Amino acid sequence: MEIKVVTDSDKKFVMSIDKHVDDTGYANRVYTKSAYVIWEKDQRIGIIVHCILWDNLPFMNHIYIKEDYRGKGFAKQAIICWENEMKSQGYKMTLLSTQVDEQAQHLYRKLGYVDCGGLVFNNTPFDQPMEMFLRKVL
Repeated sequence: MEIKVVTDSDKKFVMSIDKHVDDTGYANRVYTKSAYVIWEKDQRIGIIVHCILWDNLPFMNHIYIKEDYRGKGFAKQAIICWENEMKSQGYKMTLLSTQVDEQAQHLYRKLGYVDCGGLVFNNTPFDQPMEMFLRKVL
């Protein structure tokens, strides 16, 4: 398993998964190298999308593994690869979030992430369960 920075040739795969991005947004991800495709052998099996907050804090926006590959350790491996890439770029810590009703929080804690806050968007256009934030010192 490996992660590779997105390229124009990954567009159809990524956009079939990530409904949050349009053509301009995708081009920006390629230009800024802010997304990775997760590969197993010669198959694209998932994506990681991130941004850099405050010019010095990588924030994982999204990780997705195709259904057939879930429960096999690929998300764990991909996150570790992403963390290593962020560390190699000189970053000292990473941040991510998940809704409190999602199971991903358990994986993140196993990987050393600790809770560090949350946001509640009740009665807004973004109404959802609390978004919890987790951090990890690299």
